[in-house]
Amino acid sequence: MAKLALITGASSGIGEATARKLAALGYDLVLTARRADRLERLAEELRTAHNVEVQTLIFDVRDEAACEEYLAQIPADRTIDVLVNNAGLAAGLEHIDVGSTEDWNAMIDTNIKGLLYVTRIVSRRMVAAQRGHIVNLGSIAGTQPYENGAVYCASKHAVHAISQSMRSDLVAHGIKVSEVRPGMVETEFSVVRFHGDEERAKGVYKGVTPLTGSDIAEVIGWIVSQPAHVNIDDVLITPQQQANAYLTVRK
Repeated sequence: MAKLALITGASSGIGEATARKLAALGYDLVLTARRADRLERLAEELRTAHNVEVQTLIFDVRDEAACEEYLAQIPADRTIDVLVNNAGLAAGLEHIDVGSTEDWNAMIDTNIKGLLYVTRIVSRRMVAAQRGHIVNLGSIAGTQPYENGAVYCASKHAVHAISQSMRSDLVAHGIKVSEVRPGMVETEFSVVRFHGDEERAKGVYKGVTPLTGSDIAEVIGWIVSQPAHVNIDDVLITPQQQANAYLTVRK
């Protein structure tokens, strides 16, 4: 039987690219997202192209009860070999004194609490099986805070700490934990951050050749393809033009 991977936030960006990569590697998939139309189109494409099983679950990871309800639909006889905690977002880019509490709550509830809700459920199954691999999508912002990003950076600092603690919590059960921390990636990330302002979003990448979702998916595919005795703990990935969170050379 094929290995099974669960990917949250799989309807676009890094999540979608990771679904494509893992399907190409022969994984059956459980894909979650809020946008049913996009997710169903992707699922049908992957079934046809790679002859893999794809289950779609439409829910919001911020909703703890929904996480419990929908993840319970994964067949009990299937071991979840890989969990990719990809669902996440940035909302707003302002100084702390004028930041939107609605934006703050969206980031904290998705990037931290949503990851925790899903991991708690899936890790129980992995502990029972005494194997599995959890890949958390962090960010360069998880160790390098920047102006106007206090709450987003805090949420990704949390993911960094959670990943390290999770590694210790689960190591005795044969479960791997990895964190992937991208720098500048051109997906819908900036469009979401700027609440649909596509022109402002394009400005983020002006003069830069940024990473793509596929670049990150290639790294995730490499991480989960390592031998059983190898754990890739933490990977920081940036475009060549981005030295760190504060210095990007634009041409």
